[in-house]
Amino acid sequence: MALAHGNIHVEHREVFLRDRPPSLYEISPKATVPVLYIDNDKIIDESLDIMKWALSQLESNWYLAYQEEQDEMIKHNDTVFKGWLDKYKYHDRYPEYSRNYYRNKCTETLSKYDLKLTFNPYLMGKKIHLVDAAIFPFIRQCANVDREWFSTTFPNVETWLEDWITSNIFQSIMPKLDAWKKGDKPLYISYGIEEK
Repeated sequence: MALAHGNIHVEHREVFLRDRPPSLYEISPKATVPVLYIDNDKIIDESLDIMKWALSQLESNWYLAYQEEQDEMIKHNDTVFKGWLDKYKYHDRYPEYSRNYYRNKCTETLSKYDLKLTFNPYLMGKKIHLVDAAIFPFIRQCANVDREWFSTTFPNVETWLEDWITSNIFQSIMPKLDAWKKGDKPLYISYGIEEK
């Protein structure tokens, strides 16, 4: 979403992790996605770093304020919350505890987000910040495990989530694409949408 916000023009290559092309390993030995190849000297293979790079291209106000607080929230989300989220989503793989135990661990973080969203539409106040876009995919995953429970337990996060899901910026990045294969004609994308 940061690329869309920044109206960054890219050649998009859709990669399915179950069938990673050799060229992905050539530019990033980790072979994870996303990867942003700028040139031989600059390859970014971490989602958050790609987002920050995109925002830096237009000096976006998404990351000009509350940087330390945003970084702390994103780090917690990407480590602690994501760890419990994975166990909640795939609880049968982690029989040490019940699904409800893992859900309760997710609740510890979600309750804090819900409180922050009591009086403001976004996590840092009245305007979108990087932290909103960065944690959105994980919150969406969590909500999709049991949407009824999620929406009734965290009404403020549910409103925030629905606002993101229905936003023009999110809709613009969600087209279904075929997996890229060597020799395919380049697919260039410039989102350039009006944000909600």
